[in-house]
Amino acid sequence: MSSFPGPRPMHGDVAQLTTDTTSVTITGSITSQGILRDGRGFVELTLLDADPQQRRDLERTQWYQYELYRSSALLYSSPQLTLNETRRATDGALVVTGSP
Repeated sequence: MSSFPGPRPMHGDVAQLTTDTTSVTITGSITSQGILRDGRGFVELTLLDADPQQRRDLERTQWYQYELYRSSALLYSSPQLTLNETRRATDGALVVTGSP
């Protein structure tokens, strides 16, 4: 397990997300990556297009934390992150960006 996803993408198949309002499990192709923007570090989580209600819940949350798994092995467990941005990637995937 890594202590920070770093700039190199980590790929998993299950993400367990806990937010200030809900807890969800999302399966499929999931990517977690550390990014640097304007001198600040962020964690970017890219999810396949989630269920519309799950997507709305994630877009409205104030904070979240997640665990990323691949083949049942824990790859990364995030600290509590403040939601900074949600957006759509060109392929329709939901991108959630947060900071510690």
